[in-house]
Amino acid sequence: MSANASSSEEPMPLSPGHLAVEHEDLPRLRDLLDGGYDVEDDSGHGWTLLRHAIDVEIDGHVQSGEPLHVDVTAFLLARGADPLRTTNGCSPAAEAQARGHWLAADLIRAWTSLRTGA
Repeated sequence: MSANASSSEEPMPLSPGHLAVEHEDLPRLRDLLDGGYDVEDDSGHGWTLLRHAIDVEIDGHVQSGEPLHVDVTAFLLARGADPLRTTNGCSPAAEAQARGHWLAADLIRAWTSLRTGA
């Protein structure tokens, strides 16, 4: 079940950006963003493309046993996704760390440090 639906309600249809993230379709995501698509697309309750990417990367790792990767997360950061945007007081880096996606957490912290000069 997606993070934006409870067990008693139908899942919300995914926007084009969220579909591209869900399928880890970087060429489609690039085309959407090049065409003016909002990199901060929020499908509800703070479920941004960046948070969705972190979730998809975790799911892929858990389901396949393959190593963690950050392809979609890195691309979204490079295209302007806000790594400081919190949901319920939790940043994307903190959420990634709490869920075991250390690679995304490290990338986001390093990206944030470079961008803010901290």
